[in-house]
Order: sequence, then structure tokens, then C-alpha cells
Amino acid sequence: MSLRQMEYFLAVVDEASFTRAADALHVSQPALSHQIKALERSVGGELLERLPRGVRLTPMGRAFRPHAERAVRSADQARRAARAAAGAEGGELHLAAVHSVAVGVLPDVFARWQAAHPHVLLHLHEYATSQALEEEVERGTADLAIGPAPADWPGTVVPVGEEEAVLVVPFDDRFAARSTVTLPELADRPWIRCAMEPVVHGERFLDFVCTRAGFAPRTAVWTEHTSTAVRMAAAGVGVCVAPSHIVRGAVGEDCAVLSHTPPWRRPMTVFTRVPPTGAAQAFVDLLREAWPRPGAPVALPA
Repeated sequence: MSLRQMEYFLAVVDEASFTRAADALHVSQPALSHQIKALERSVGGELLERLPRGVRLTPMGRAFRPHAERAVRSADQARRAARAAAGAEGGELHLAAVHSVAVGVLPDVFARWQAAHPHVLLHLHEYATSQALEEEVERGTADLAIGPAPADWPGTVVPVGEEEAVLVVPFDDRFAARSTVTLPELADRPWIRCAMEPVVHGERFLDFVCTRAGFAPRTAVWTEHTSTAVRMAAAGVGVCVAPSHIVRGAVGEDCAVLSHTPPWRRPMTVFTRVPPTGAAQAFVDLLREAWPRPGAPVALPA
């Protein structure tokens, strides 16, 4: 079994056709078929069911596919790591981040990186939840992940800063002139909820903190993206909770931002499967230097 055979197998699966896969791989169809048959001999059974108009995975093929994908991604990652180890003046980096960091922090960091290392290509992969981020990094999608500190991560974890969750209200709100607020003061308000809301102890963050404050939040609107929730709050539809850097750095200054008392903050990290070197380490250093500093660390509710 070879890496090339696994790449050929995945191409056939993606294209659902030997002919289209051969074209995409720039090889002849007989050569492709020969490699797939050799792969099937090595695993001891058929991975693909040949149909009159295409192919589909056999049960053995479905079991084999995720491992083949990971092997191919790991090989790509190994090549990138080897190039990165030579320095930060060539190659590419694949970065995975939760959406709030991608929108609120990374644009400025990427601009600084481009000025310092114009020959290193950056690929950004965005994820809605920290769980999805960890799953994708474990599969080898990215060289570095940027997000909340993972629990029991087997690789390298580097602290880079913290993320504060703040409350967003319109400029004409009765609390707009204040800098802080407590949840009980907002118990009668409608809320803008977001699909990207963090989960704490199995509950969505707002449900968790409001329950502890003695009330259940009354939801006015559900949104898919944090930036949409902030715009809704700025327009007066309701209150929303969002990371401070996405409000102040990406969405604009057309709303009032209130810190909760006590502040809601959580540590943010870079985590990898292997210790970063070369270009990867240079990016970690730049990210730590450029990360917004809201103040002394205060953890999110435990």
C-alpha cells in the first residue's frame, strides 16, 4: 500500500468516476485502475463498487476512506513542516481558527505577517465551534489551530492571550453611557442568539450564565453568525453577547459595548500536533505580540 494509491483512491471517490479521476490526476485510466486494484489486493477486498455510470464505496471502502484521508493530509503536513523548519521565507502555512478570532483578530495579524514574510502563503480554515476546530486539527487539516484552550490536548499548546465576552446594546440604550453591567439588570430584555455561541458544561453560554443569575433569557432572534447578531443588537432588536474583538475590531463603532461584572474572559491558545518550527513558530510569535490585551485574566464561569 502506497501514499499514491491512497491519493488515487480518494480522487476516484471524490469524482465518483475512474474517467474523471484519471483526468484530474493527469494519468491514464488503465494506470489508475491498476493502482486501485493493487490497493484492494493489499487490503484484502474491494473498496469500490464499479457501476455502469460511476462508482460507490463498499462497506470496506467506507471504513478505509477516513484513514486514507488522514494519511494523505499528514503527508502534506509533513512536507509543509519540513519546509517551514528551513525558515520563514518560503512555503505555506495552514491555519485553523474559530470564527470570532478569524474575523476579529487575524486580519491585522495577517497584514503584519504579509509585510514581514511576503513569500509565505497563508491558508485560513474557519470553524464555528471549538469542538469542530479540535476535531479538524486532529485530522491534520491545519499546521496551527487558534482558539480556546483544549482539554487534554496531546500535542503542543501555547497561550497567546484571552477573549472577553461583552454585551452589545444600541447607542440610545439606557445603559449605553455605562461601561459595565450585571446580568440581573438585563433580565427583562430580549436577546439575539447565535449558532456560534460557546458551550459551557453542556449548555449554551448565555443559558448557563443567565440560569446562574436567576432567569431564563427571552430569545428574540436566532442568527448564524456573530457579526449578524451584533448588527441586530446595534439596531435595537435585543441584547447580544459577543467577543469584544469582533465588536470593536470588525463590526464597527455603531453600538455600545458593556463589560459584565465580573468580566467574562477565557484563555486563547495556539495548539498543534507537533511543536512549531520555522515559519510556524514565527507566526506564533507574531500572534502573541499582536493579540489584543483586554486586561488581567479572569476565567469564564467554571
